[in-house]
Amino acid sequence: MIVDCAIYRHGHRTEGPEDLSDALDEARAAGGFVWIGLHEPSEREFDLVTREFGLHPLAVEDALKAHQRPKLEVYDDSLFLVLKPVTYEPEGDTVSTGEIMIFIGDCFVVTVRHGEGSPLADVRHRLEKEPEMLDKGPTAVMYAVSDAVVDRYLEVATELQTDLDELEAEVFQPETGGSRNTASRIYAFKRQVLTFRRATGPLTVPMTRLAGVGQFGGDVPFVHDKARPFFRDVNDHLARVNESVDGLDRLVSDILSAHLAQTSVRQNDDMRKISAWAAMAAVPTMIAGIYGMNFDHMPELHWVWSYPAVILVMGALEMVLYRLFKRRGWL
Repeated sequence: MIVDCAIYRHGHRTEGPEDLSDALDEARAAGGFVWIGLHEPSEREFDLVTREFGLHPLAVEDALKAHQRPKLEVYDDSLFLVLKPVTYEPEGDTVSTGEIMIFIGDCFVVTVRHGEGSPLADVRHRLEKEPEMLDKGPTAVMYAVSDAVVDRYLEVATELQTDLDELEAEVFQPETGGSRNTASRIYAFKRQVLTFRRATGPLTVPMTRLAGVGQFGGDVPFVHDKARPFFRDVNDHLARVNESVDGLDRLVSDILSAHLAQTSVRQNDDMRKISAWAAMAAVPTMIAGIYGMNFDHMPELHWVWSYPAVILVMGALEMVLYRLFKRRGWL
């Protein structure tokens, strides 16, 4: 489904004709570009766009099927970029991802959106208020969309850090040390961090190429040299995000290890207490068992004070054991 179609001349929007071929010719003649936005198009709907703009069939297949990792592909007549916008729901502690595919050529931009977590409408409105940026051509659209997606990464990383701090405080509560389902919550949180990492990690190489830095940097067609500083800014933000994700992953692993260690310590404490009480119960049981063997020739059987004496001995031994276990922290 075509969500929006417009021609941009010198940074200003004009409504394009319904025929895509006429819109492309008009944009090329005016020295501008045409921007077409699609949302989860069908193969039949996308065929018209493919024919008019000469998109590569491999990129078209990726755009239709979605479920792609972030990447940058260079073809003869176009540049193809895949982004994965991320949304976070604090109520359910879930990270969900969408997909944005961007095709840019010398005078066209085609954006394909899958899922709901995509900021394209806001990006378009913001760009239309900045004609100087739009005047830079299709590269400005690619930069603006990438910048919006990465900025949202920063917000999600902050929200995840806040929730992880709350989970950490729960684990290290001196009274409880976490509830019974704390381990499952930590594991579920780790899965959300992994989902987040799958969106941010692979994007490093495409942003590095667009920025023209590092071992992956180089000349990328359809990207103006003056746009590289803007992509370097996006790449810097992405590096911050990846550092945050690495920190979240390490911290949640440490919290899980700490929780399991605390659980083991509490179990050992419980076992010591049980063993101490069992030892205290074994002393009188042993003495009573000896005097309950019903032999004729046993000491103190006919002594008047034998019964209270045995009771006193049991009590004294119990008191000694109690003080000993208490001193060692077993009770």
